[in-house]
Parts: sequence; C-alpha cells; structure tokens
Amino acid sequence: MSPVFQLRQGRTPLLISMPHVGHQIPADQQARYQPRALDSEDTDWHLECLYGGIAEELGASLIVPSYSRYLIDLNRPPEDTPMYPGASNTELCPTRFFTGEPLYLAGQEPDEAEKLRRRQLYWLPYHRALNAELQRLKNLFGYALLFDAHSIRSELPWLFEGRLPDLNLGTVEGRSCAPEITAALGQVQASQSAYTQVVNGRFKGGYITRHYGQPAEQIHAVQLEMCQRCYMSEQPPYAYDPELAAQVQPLIRQLLSALLQWQPQNPKA
Repeated sequence: MSPVFQLRQGRTPLLISMPHVGHQIPADQQARYQPRALDSEDTDWHLECLYGGIAEELGASLIVPSYSRYLIDLNRPPEDTPMYPGASNTELCPTRFFTGEPLYLAGQEPDEAEKLRRRQLYWLPYHRALNAELQRLKNLFGYALLFDAHSIRSELPWLFEGRLPDLNLGTVEGRSCAPEITAALGQVQASQSAYTQVVNGRFKGGYITRHYGQPAEQIHAVQLEMCQRCYMSEQPPYAYDPELAAQVQPLIRQLLSALLQWQPQNPKA
C-alpha cells in the first residue's frame, strides 16, 4: 500500500495543498469500477511538476495525496453535503465521471460502511496532517497561509456551462482570508492579459478552503482552479507541456509571492 500522502515542510508561513493530484486506485477496489475509471482521467494532472520548483524556491510546505479522487474526494466535507447547491456536484465518494457517466459497475457503488472505511483510512490522515502543518506554521509565524491548488479541463458541460476561465480564484466570497489577500491576488490575475480570469466565479473554494480558512484565527486560505489547457493537453494521455507550463509558471510565482508578501497587522503568537 502506498503512503496516503507526502508532506514536505517548508520555511515560510505558506502551505500548498493539492488534494486531487493522486491517481492510484487500490487493487482491492479496482474491480468495482468501470474499466475507464482506472485511468483516473479527472485527476488534477501534473500539478506537482507545475508548482514544485516554485514552492521549493519560495520555501512553502507542500502536501500531496497518493490516491485518486475516485476513491475519496479530499476536498469534500466528511458529512458529504453538496459544495455548490443547485449545480452538479461530485460526492465525498464520487459515483460519476466529470462527464456525468457512472463511475462504478452496476451495484458496485460504495455503501455507507465502505464510505466510512475510506474516510478513516484516506480522508482523515490527510486532513489531520494538513491541519497539523497549518498549526505548526501558525505557532512559528503567528499566522498561516493555505493555497489550495487545483486544475480541471476547460469544458465539462455536466459541471458548468461553456468554457471556464483559465484562472479561477476562490476565497468563498472573501470569507476564507483577509480582504487584502483577495484584492492582491485578484490584482495579480487582472494585471495580465495572457489568461482569462475570475475571482469567486463558478469555483469559490471547496471544503479545504472553506473549512480551514479562518481569518479570525489567523489562518487564511485561497483556492486556484486552473484550466489544464494552460500547461498540458486536456486529451488522453494528458501529457505535460513544458513550453506551456513555462509560460504560466511566472504568474503562479507572482500569485504565491503576493500571498507571502501579505502579513497580518497583529499576528497571534
């Protein structure tokens, strides 16, 4: 069995979480799925490669899971309430591809006991480690910054209409971080013309941003949902494109640097 996650501790107040980069499905679960699912097509592909060097350069901590969101979605609440009421949503233990088709063979969807097992075995360890790292950073610096990194195909009619903007910054309508952070990162996005962008549009922040972003407690969280067309092919085999990646990485560096430049007026020691 692979480790549930990998955590690299940094030297600044910033933690970068990538809850959907895992693509493994345990061997004892594979027979339940449609054969197509074993390719984990809805993974946030290659984000470790896209962000990794920048994160190390900036001294950020980094936490990444090993297992696919098809097993359990680390960015959904444990009680499995919908993130976006009125829109198509994937569950804590998803049952559909992003295209809407069933993920499991007929009758093989996880029951409540299996969901609980997955929650305890995969979801809880990731969140315990994420929370512990945020608390470590807060204890060291008086505050902690969480950047939840995601990517997605730019056109998925089952989830949203039309073509998604390239950069989708979410701060839960400004509630998950200090207002100055939303303004600063929004300005970074708006100051360039190479990529379309929006702040608190279709993707305002998932469970991780909503749950851990507690500005009153000096933990500030943001989510960036980036279209995969910015750095890779959106078609199988979902290849990383170094030339495209090199074009967007300076903007990623600007966003992370702007986040790090922010400091609270009265950090809690």
